[in-house]
Parts: sequence; structure tokens; C-alpha cells
Amino acid sequence: MTDYFIPFVIAIIFLAGITKKIDIFHIFIEGAKDGLKTSISILPVLIGIITLINMLAASGFLEYMCEILEPFFSIFNLPSELIPLALFRPISGSGSLSFLEQIFKNNSPDSKIGLIASVLMGSSETTFYTVAIYFGAVGISKTKYTLPAALIGDFVGMIMSVVSVNLICG
Repeated sequence: MTDYFIPFVIAIIFLAGITKKIDIFHIFIEGAKDGLKTSISILPVLIGIITLINMLAASGFLEYMCEILEPFFSIFNLPSELIPLALFRPISGSGSLSFLEQIFKNNSPDSKIGLIASVLMGSSETTFYTVAIYFGAVGISKTKYTLPAALIGDFVGMIMSVVSVNLICG
């Protein structure tokens, strides 16, 4: 039944447009124009985020930060191999996926580290990217409460990924 849902919705839209004598194609073109305008408005933010990620990786700053933050993360029993993933996840989804791939290459996906990394990826968000894109798309520049709350949520997700894997897998 789910295979027919999207065609069914499209058919309803067409039928509603025909019965109300609405130019469906014109409305579709207007929506596409608005989508293009949104894409163009968020392009500078995307370029800035990609540049930042590449600069952090190329400069060695990320490795330096991992060394400094390792004692802090060890308080929460986060394995040191997961620190780059925990740091990059709020910044970039694709960057954190590359760290996840490295973790899976060095450790099995079924290992404790692999499981924690998987839960961490699923329980956190690309916060800076999401806030920049969505707030930038609608023209909001003040993220007074949003960013701290989202980063706290990411941090809690990181801690709970360790706790839940330890509880479930021992």
C-alpha cells in the first residue's frame, strides 16, 4: 500500500487543481523559483562551513583539540578514538561520517567503540549546520538560546550513547 501513497497524493493534487481551475504548472514553477532563491541564500553559509572543516582538518587543530580534551572526555568514559567524532558531529554530517568510517575500519562496527559511535551518530545533530541553514534561510541571525540548547542536547546524546551501550552490551 505504501508504494501507491505518493502517486495517490500527486493524483489528489492534480484533481484538486483541475476542479478548482488552478494552473498547477505555474504554481510548480513559482515553487521551484522560491526553492532556488533559498538555495542561493544559504550557499555562503555552506561554503563557510566547508571551508572551516577543511581548515581544521588540514591545520592539525583537530588533533591538538583531541589531545587537550581527552582528560575531559575520559570523565564520561568516552573512548579517545571517538573524540574527533564527538567534536565534528555538531559541525558537519559528512565530516562526522568520514570519522565514523575510520572508526569502523580500525574497529569492527560490532565492537563497543563501533556501537558507541553508531549510537552517537544517531543521537546527535549537525547543530551548527542546521542552525546556520534553517535560520539563514528565513533571515534569523540571533540564535541566543537555540545554539546553547542544541549543543547541550548533543552533549547529553554523547554521554547517553556511552551509558546506553555500556548498559546494554556490558
